[in-house]
Amino acid sequence: MLRIEDLSKSYNAHPVLNHINLEIVAGEIICLLGPSGCGKTTLLRLIAGLEQPDSGVIYANNQLLNDVPPHQRGVGLMFQDFALFPHLNVAENVAFGLRMRKLRSEERAQRVQEVLSLVGLSGFASRDVAQLSGGERQRVALARSLAPSPKLLMLDEPLGSLDAALREHLVLELRDIIKQLGLTAIYVTHDQSEAYAIADRIVVMQQGHIEQIGTAEELYWSPKTTFVARFLGLSNLVNINNIENGFARTPLGDFPVKGNPRTLLLHPARLSLSQSGLFTAQVTNHLFLGMNYRIYLRHESGIELIMYLPAQIDIPKIGQSITLDLPEDAIIPLK
Repeated sequence: MLRIEDLSKSYNAHPVLNHINLEIVAGEIICLLGPSGCGKTTLLRLIAGLEQPDSGVIYANNQLLNDVPPHQRGVGLMFQDFALFPHLNVAENVAFGLRMRKLRSEERAQRVQEVLSLVGLSGFASRDVAQLSGGERQRVALARSLAPSPKLLMLDEPLGSLDAALREHLVLELRDIIKQLGLTAIYVTHDQSEAYAIADRIVVMQQGHIEQIGTAEELYWSPKTTFVARFLGLSNLVNINNIENGFARTPLGDFPVKGNPRTLLLHPARLSLSQSGLFTAQVTNHLFLGMNYRIYLRHESGIELIMYLPAQIDIPKIGQSITLDLPEDAIIPLK
């Protein structure tokens, strides 16, 4: 559906996007995930036609989009601040998204009611937007972006101004609506939990380039780089001193590896207690998380680690030394 080839963009000689290549399949929800300033929003704006790339091309259904004006690209946009007009009521705000369509007033009114019903706002048409809650305003903004029946829906931090509980609920609703309509969507966020919840695939970005593309499960269980692991909160990173005969020499011991990784991730969700494990560490703290405990550890080398244990078992006491086992899939080499 969408193909991006070698796309670059700079501002005042400062590179913001560096040779981006990406393909998006029709009906897919792609999430651009990364810290502020990594180029996510710039990439969105280039796809929408709000800005022009310095180099590279964008295709939609094999049609070159570079010179196509924004209103002819079939794109629906939704931003974090909702950008609703305070002097217009709900229906008028939604209808504003239809201003480029040559519709009779009855057709326009019918379409407004259809999308308001879709987003759960039937009966809100005449409401003043200033009287709405944050979640309701978010639904109005979504209805407005859906009203013109876009081929591609792009959402830039759409839930960023809402509280955590409401975000968790609405991100699932958003996914259901997008899938119900069969839309292709690009969702921008810096929040990994939002990305996990909504995306079919996640594009992790840093400093204007793509670090890794994969499903939520692929990224969590098999990050490729140190940046991806750190950004996803996988903190058990161990520097490799050197590699000899296929073994990485580290302060924790020697581990079999392929290639020449710089760092090893000892996946915290796959560390386990053992009577005769690979190494021992001292418990420095623990945190109750409901279903499990997060256990904080320190190795004699000074390296700090975390692991998780089920809340139903007796957890080791602070100050206690424990022996840890590392199954093969717990040791992940990183670039």
